[in-house]
Formats: sequence, structure tokens, C-alpha cells
Amino acid sequence: MLTERFTAAVDYARVAHAHQCRKGTAIPYIEHLLGVASLVLGHGGDEDQAIAGLLHDVLEDCGEAHAAVIGDRFGARVLAIVRGCTDGSAEGKAAVADADARRRDWLRRKQAYLAHLAHASDDMLLVSGCDKLHNARAIVADLGRPGVGRGVFDRFTGGRDGTLTYYRLLADLFIQRGAAMAGALEREVERMAVLAGEPSRAA
Repeated sequence: MLTERFTAAVDYARVAHAHQCRKGTAIPYIEHLLGVASLVLGHGGDEDQAIAGLLHDVLEDCGEAHAAVIGDRFGARVLAIVRGCTDGSAEGKAAVADADARRRDWLRRKQAYLAHLAHASDDMLLVSGCDKLHNARAIVADLGRPGVGRGVFDRFTGGRDGTLTYYRLLADLFIQRGAAMAGALEREVERMAVLAGEPSRAA
């Protein structure tokens, strides 16, 4: 059963991300956070994991100062999952000035995150996988949307090729780890690749 802790986490996420939208859209960012929490619960997660789903981007997008508050209000387990889902801080990203440096920083962070996932806790793996699944579904939806299509990749530092490669590596890793959402993520990444013009792995 969900308690008032979950309700408090929804409100915390709403306030922390109040001025943020999904990349390239006017959709409030909390749509993603609620979606991730829903996927966590749908794949067998408990309240702590669902709360971490709501808060998984707070440090990365809103700053390291939130860490102590998350630990105090929601507990050490939630904070550990949130930290495990964080591949860079808001402060660190802001310090990267030009486009080339941002791309190098993106590649370094993604490589480190993949290495981290290979040995991450089951707690963190569930939340991270649901985050990637929700993001993949959003990309697939935009790939099929008139006026967006393959231009969706222009929103991402990795571009088309980097984004596709990253998501395929993620899908493979979650399959190898036996994560609950791995099959759904693999199918979504395959749809993404085909819509982006890549040959199907099933072919």
C-alpha cells in the first residue's frame, strides 16, 4: 500500500521540477516522473522504489543540495537509489561550456553509467530500467508524430547514432541482468531503431 510518503514525494518532485519541461516540448517534467513511478509499481516495485522513481532526476536536474533533504525526508534507501540513477549533477553539467565538450562529457557519463549498471543493486536496476523504458516510449511516440519524426534526435546531445547505440546497449544490459522491464525495453528500442531507419535485429 502507498502511504503519505508517496504523496509527499509527488509534491517534492512537482516543486523541484516546477519550471522544467520534457525535452523539446511544453509537457511538464513531472509527467515523466509520474510515468516512471507507475512503471516501477507495475513491475513489482515497492513504495521506496516508486518514491525513488519520482525523485530519480532531482540531483541530476536540480542540484546536489537536494540529497540531504531526500535522505532526511524519504530515507537512506531512497537516496541510495536516486544516487544510483544519477549519471551527473546539475552543477557538473552546467560547468560544461561548448557543444564539443558537452558531447565528450555525455559520452563519458554514459559509458560510466553502463559500467555502473552492470553491478548495480536490484533496487536501482528496477528504477533505472523503468526510467529508460519511459524515455524510450516517448522517443518512439515522437518518431511517429508528424512534425517531429527523426528530428527528435536533435534534442539529444548524442544525436541519432549516439542515442540509438546507447539505448541498444542499455536494452542488452537489462536483458543480461534479468530486470523485470527488460523485455519491454528491448521491444521499444527495436521500434525506435526501425523508425529511425536502422535495420531490424529480427531481420
